[in-house]
Amino acid sequence: MTLAIVLAADAPAASLPTRSGESVADRLAGQLRRAGADEVRHVADLGELAALADAATHPVLVTGADLVAHTAVLRHLATSPVGPTVALVLTDPPGEGRTAVREERGQVVGAGPPEALDGEATGVFGGALRVGVDDLPSLAAAARAVAAGVAPAAAPVGPAVDRLFAGLTGLGTLTFAQRVRLLVAHRVADPAGLAAAEAAVAAVDEDRAELRLSVKERDDFFTTFFVSTWSPYVTKASAKLGLGPTAVTMISVAFAVAAAVLFGTGGRVALLAGAVLLYLGFVLDCVDGQLARYTRHFSAWGGWLDTMADRAKEYVVYAGLGYGATQAGFRYGWALAIAAITLQTVRHMTDTWYGVLHDEAARRPKAVGTSGGGIGDRLNAASNRVQADTGSVSYWLKRTVVFPIGERWALIAITVALFGPLVSLYAVLAWGVLAFAYTGALRTLRARWMWVPVLDTVDATLHRDDGPLARLLPVLRPVGPLTLAVGAALGSAALLVAALLTRDGAGAEGLRWAVPAALLVLLAAGLGAGAAHNGPLDWLVPAALRAGEYLFAIAVGVVGDVPAWLVFGYVFVLTLHHYDLTARLEKRQSAPPLHGVTLGWEGRSVLLALAAIAGIAGIGMATLGTYLLVVFVGSVALAWVVLPARAARASVGLVGAGGRSPG
Repeated sequence: MTLAIVLAADAPAASLPTRSGESVADRLAGQLRRAGADEVRHVADLGELAALADAATHPVLVTGADLVAHTAVLRHLATSPVGPTVALVLTDPPGEGRTAVREERGQVVGAGPPEALDGEATGVFGGALRVGVDDLPSLAAAARAVAAGVAPAAAPVGPAVDRLFAGLTGLGTLTFAQRVRLLVAHRVADPAGLAAAEAAVAAVDEDRAELRLSVKERDDFFTTFFVSTWSPYVTKASAKLGLGPTAVTMISVAFAVAAAVLFGTGGRVALLAGAVLLYLGFVLDCVDGQLARYTRHFSAWGGWLDTMADRAKEYVVYAGLGYGATQAGFRYGWALAIAAITLQTVRHMTDTWYGVLHDEAARRPKAVGTSGGGIGDRLNAASNRVQADTGSVSYWLKRTVVFPIGERWALIAITVALFGPLVSLYAVLAWGVLAFAYTGALRTLRARWMWVPVLDTVDATLHRDDGPLARLLPVLRPVGPLTLAVGAALGSAALLVAALLTRDGAGAEGLRWAVPAALLVLLAAGLGAGAAHNGPLDWLVPAALRAGEYLFAIAVGVVGDVPAWLVFGYVFVLTLHHYDLTARLEKRQSAPPLHGVTLGWEGRSVLLALAAIAGIAGIGMATLGTYLLVVFVGSVALAWVVLPARAARASVGLVGAGGRSPG
């Protein structure tokens, strides 16, 4: 049950009559109900607002009584998936008593009078915010502080909602910015301003604007010019047919699987048909997100499924390409597919953790040290200038060179249609390596400039994917977790290179006894499990551990003469497990229900090593992979079906017994 509060304190426009005859405050209350609020309260006293925040058990919408906007603006604020606490931010010039806002990466990192932000304001507070359940105590504290006149010194003098928002920000509440694009929202102070705002609202077709807003404001080159130009029509049709985002996601998966089958079949017609299906599958991959934004149907399950489906589709396509290249007579088709899935997963791990690092740096601007003047500082400033220059050649080059998903799917579709699966795999690997080198070098330099101990802000043990053995090992503090993780990856890489070089010779069998040595090097990374991950580059630790585990598994497969398709399947199952962790990190969710029985990277590696030494590497890999897949499916069922159903039954039981639902 969502509570909406119309705060009329210090808002003279609240009683102004609108075109419909009702007051601004009353019309705003009606819009809040249409936006999804179950209860709307008119409040003229901050003390009453604090009491309502204390009693609330669901997110609370707070608006000033001087806001004139499309209902969709309020609905977008109420349903925004970006974070629990979200503020409306406008591009209007800050007026007297208004709160200026400074944003970084969509987060509000400063709020107050324009002069207090030293000319770095990026917008102005729009007079409305949604406060998440965990932040309600801070909302109540800010309301009491403002009412008592002990708000931050930099708080604006003006409407109470502005002073409330500045006070909430001053308490360190993580707040995300909700921008208004295409739709209209203005704050008014007099009849002339009200008339102008109402005219601006009436001039915009709300539904058409919402459909256009379903497309991301900034996307990659291929998506922007070859998908988003027509995908909104598919989005509109899907909405009319009653399809939900999840249904569109599953259709997209079916298209990708069909494309993979055609790539494996071979033949010019099959390859062309597969390329077309792959393109259409990517269009649908964009449509599911657009449909969610257009219909405002967001859910934790939908977000998780979208992330997991994207990776699963891509890797199934790699499997189809690997099989197709092998069937065409190339001996190492599956090896290229294994290399592609490994490279892309490690790249994604660095993307995820660099994003977390950047977000954390934005939340703590004082820790960033922008006055250092070093190369990282200059690179950051240059990157910000390029990102701001939307539409320029440098902007599109920067977005394209990193090889995002749209460009990957376009490259696969074009190369497989023109040349075949083998060239497609080579192209993906070549561009992927270049992108990895480019982003890795620049991010490393910029990360040293940020110097934020990002893994100290999350459960490092969980996202390292440590098992029982790693947690039991002593801590080798002088070396550092990153050095140990990189050393483990290099040790696994050395075993893999040696196995590949001796694969066709008499020395391959002898490498079975080199597996324990490589395992010891890999396990050395566990000596950093209990250490503080507070170095400037320790955000690379999870990616290095993924590389170490995958390369070790591949090396065991080569040493044990395991079929390449089975090695690919095992690595694929590992990626599902690891993407589950990163998807939960991005959605701010806890560990999967069965995470404790996944054995950890070191436990799984020990079992593979024992199987290799015993001469049953294939059986060991197949058994362990099947076990991990069963655990993954069971964890998904528990997390998204069993536990939510159990919680719902418990909630209904409490309400039926006359108790209060915990919400």
